[in-house]
Amino acid sequence: MPLNSSQRSFQKLTPSSVSCGACMNSSCLIKRNYQTLSESKFVNHKSTLQIKKGQQFIIEGAPVNGLYFVKSGKVKVFRTGINGKEHIVRFANDGEIIGHRGFGTADSYSIGAIALEHTVLCCFSKQMLQEVLYENPRFSYDMMLFYANELNRSEAKVKSLSQMTVRERVADMLLYINRKFGSTNGFLNLPLSRKEYADYTGTSDEQIIRIFSALKKEKLIIASGKKIGIYDIDGLKNEISAHNFFLDS
Repeated sequence: MPLNSSQRSFQKLTPSSVSCGACMNSSCLIKRNYQTLSESKFVNHKSTLQIKKGQQFIIEGAPVNGLYFVKSGKVKVFRTGINGKEHIVRFANDGEIIGHRGFGTADSYSIGAIALEHTVLCCFSKQMLQEVLYENPRFSYDMMLFYANELNRSEAKVKSLSQMTVRERVADMLLYINRKFGSTNGFLNLPLSRKEYADYTGTSDEQIIRIFSALKKEKLIIASGKKIGIYDIDGLKNEISAHNFFLDS
């Protein structure tokens, strides 16, 4: 798969170091279907890239050249809104797919993606994916379920933005990050800037700072510099109990 201009500085790994058969990432859709996919040429025709922290590997509006599967690492997926304001769509980690909204009939990516830490990506071309989906019903079915789950999550996020207060959205985000990435020594395993918290919840940096200050005073969270931790998880859940749903797993 040819690399676009945003990828030319990325380090490409040798196929033997990232074999799908030897991969231990059981959450990956390719790995879960490896038994049926191994007989096709699909798994042997991929590019694998090492992305440094802070590097952008998908540029919004760039031509679609395939899908990215996260072998390891953490990724921020975003879209650009009015006046160039960034809106974070989601965060992705091991086994998740990036760029799927551009797959199919789309000619360009509707999102951008940046590595939040050193990340290894397995990249499958659009043509190869179309061929294997046509040939492999089981893999096609799993991809269909993936897209259905993504649609449910997108609709849940729209609901949260329209019905939750800013404080509730912040509480929900902290719980989402805790579920998805966990914590170490009391702090979430996804250190984000105040701007990134604001870009995800659809608010301003100033509001995020005020809400974090209030949550800290109420002993619901702890903070140390950029790091945020949940001190009272049940208390945070009570913040959004009236909505009776979580955005994501």
